[in-house]
Amino acid sequence: MHGEGDVAFFDRVARLYDRLAPATDPEPIWAGLARADRPVTRVLDLAGGTGRGARAVTESAAAAGLGSVDAVVVDASRAMLRRAAARGVASVQGDAGRLPLRDGAVDAVVLLDAFHHLPDPEAALEETARVLRPGGVLVIREFDPGTLRGRLLAASERAVGFESTFRRPETTATAVDSAGLDATVLDRGFAYTVLGTKRGSH
Repeated sequence: MHGEGDVAFFDRVARLYDRLAPATDPEPIWAGLARADRPVTRVLDLAGGTGRGARAVTESAAAAGLGSVDAVVVDASRAMLRRAAARGVASVQGDAGRLPLRDGAVDAVVLLDAFHHLPDPEAALEETARVLRPGGVLVIREFDPGTLRGRLLAASERAVGFESTFRRPETTATAVDSAGLDATVLDRGFAYTVLGTKRGSH
């Protein structure tokens, strides 16, 4: 899922990751999930590490009275997944390019601050399209290397040995569209959101 060096890094920092990482904002995630053409009750947190995205989705849904949302994390790092499981999040080790899920298994996929770590993003997007139900959505939250903060982030990740590849919003949207999902750039800035909607209806 991540490059081998990236996985090794996350294995090392898993114990401290939730304390060091910024809080996950559920608002842009739900802005994407709200575009689904079907009820969202089953969510895949792809490359989700300790399950921060999954928890943001399920906890904010409960707080807003939106009903129960089940979420599962798929990630390559065993140590990160152990942290997710300890917090009560369903967790499966797997490769983004060969997801351990059946066709049409989920209503939505969230890929938060992790697309730049994937060594084969095209395969990951194709797998995402496969596991989504018709009318379901992919929500990618990423960082724009065309901004000053984005360039600084890319440089800092290279400095610690990550194999990251950051992409502009338009490039990400083009890749999502090529995977068979209708792509839309929902917002722009240092952090941006790209939505992919699976064609068809439920």
